[in-house]
Amino acid sequence: MKKIYLVRHCQATGQEPSASLTKEGRNQATKLAQTLGSIPFDKLYSSPFRRAVQSIEPLALQLDKAITLDDRLEERTLSGNPIDNWLEELEKTFRDLSYTVPGGESSQKAMSRGFAAVSEAIHHTKEYAVLMTHGNLLTLMLHHFDPTYDFKTWKALRNPEIYCLHFQNGEIDSIENVALIEDTP
Repeated sequence: MKKIYLVRHCQATGQEPSASLTKEGRNQATKLAQTLGSIPFDKLYSSPFRRAVQSIEPLALQLDKAITLDDRLEERTLSGNPIDNWLEELEKTFRDLSYTVPGGESSQKAMSRGFAAVSEAIHHTKEYAVLMTHGNLLTLMLHHFDPTYDFKTWKALRNPEIYCLHFQNGEIDSIENVALIEDTP
């Protein structure tokens, strides 16, 4: 049995690759490290986007593990230019996985690169790995294994969000949504 944790980054100041975590996002990253810190991860992977790296850094420090940056975990590009109706266009990409907004990446293409990152993590880990990524790509990665994960799933995601993929003999066995440890009163 191997367990691959897919994690959406903590709250950030924006969507651009250089966007940092907010103050709340930094607190969330600490809680994320508390939630996942008892798991003996073999590998830590992250999107190179600043908000993703900042989200996984407290865990890496706690575990004294290196972070492997992986471009395949970058957020999916919906469009080459800003568009007013981006939410409608995004929903279309979940209904038709081959649909592409000009200058953007189809859901199928993004899902394929996300799956490749998961496959590599399965291959290179003994038992546990974590992949820090972004909401749209995370949802598409889940969709690869179970098509019921869709646009509605994406809309309901929080920052951060944790899913654990359980693999038995290289095949998906189950998907579990993991709760973040919250402060106790």
